[in-house]
Amino acid sequence: MKVAVVGATGLVGGVMLKVLEERNFPVSELIPVATEKSIGKEISFKGKKYKIVSSDEAIKKLPEIALFSAGGSTSLELAPKFAAAGTTVIDNSSAWRMNPDKKLIVPEINAGILTEADKIIANPNCSTIQLVMVLAPLHKKYGIKRVVVSTYQSITGTGVKAVRQMERERAGMQDEKEKEQNAYHYSIDKNCIPHCDVFLENGYTKEEMKLVNETRKILGDYTIALTATAVRVPVVGGHSEAVNVEFLKEYEIKEVRKILNETEGVIVQDNPGENRYPMPKFAEGKNEVFVGRIRKDESNARALNMWIVADNLRKGAATNAVQIAEYLVKKGIVGNVVVGSEK
Repeated sequence: MKVAVVGATGLVGGVMLKVLEERNFPVSELIPVATEKSIGKEISFKGKKYKIVSSDEAIKKLPEIALFSAGGSTSLELAPKFAAAGTTVIDNSSAWRMNPDKKLIVPEINAGILTEADKIIANPNCSTIQLVMVLAPLHKKYGIKRVVVSTYQSITGTGVKAVRQMERERAGMQDEKEKEQNAYHYSIDKNCIPHCDVFLENGYTKEEMKLVNETRKILGDYTIALTATAVRVPVVGGHSEAVNVEFLKEYEIKEVRKILNETEGVIVQDNPGENRYPMPKFAEGKNEVFVGRIRKDESNARALNMWIVADNLRKGAATNAVQIAEYLVKKGIVGNVVVGSEK
């Protein structure tokens, strides 16, 4: 089938191409789309060269699926045009996530709600995906009353500009002109910045409110109380989250571990005695969500503490989008081919 990748030259777009190849997604023709300055350049995919084309040319090629990772404004403009041509769009930006007419999907949790009528499907925020992957099975068993989450987010979530800023800072090569190209107001090397995305009137950032609103939408429960603090840290491997969950029912740690061990896409790494716990250094390049430091909250009999880590460019973005595409194909919602197995 024809697959367009809109934003093919970006950080997430590049990982989308890798994941499509690794998981042997049935691409008969790749249609890479990027900004005007990249049109005509070539990228490699499965040993073949493909020229980057404009969005107009891509739409004319009538791809069955378009994976978007090109920013909210681009998605608002282009996604409806692709959809009108019959393409199913899976969008990684925040543009459509909270639109009541669009579905917000983490395949392991709620892919079953998708139908042929869904031509624009929203991919959740990276920090939300790893959070709900762990919360969903526990919510099903115990019911969640309240969640408190603090994030430690990789600079790759900001993009190439942030990675280059940290590289320059670590090399001691920041002159005044280069500082004008920085992604952050402050130095990120040897620093933590409690500022992810823009601040809102309520004093929270957009990133923090994404965690609140998207979690409730994906879990289908708007009664869950959730509060978040999002922090940018000088890390490239993935996002980490310290999570405190208060349940409606009593729980046992042993049963919690069993539930998470049996959850598709989640890997429990929880043996403090042997210094075994999730870390972004070891999550980088992997498609799973890792959870550890699972322990009772000694201040609340129905509360639990956990530490959750995932590669934000993989399960937090590209892998989740490709998994949605795989589900659409597997269920015959899009195309009529069989999805290959992951290598």
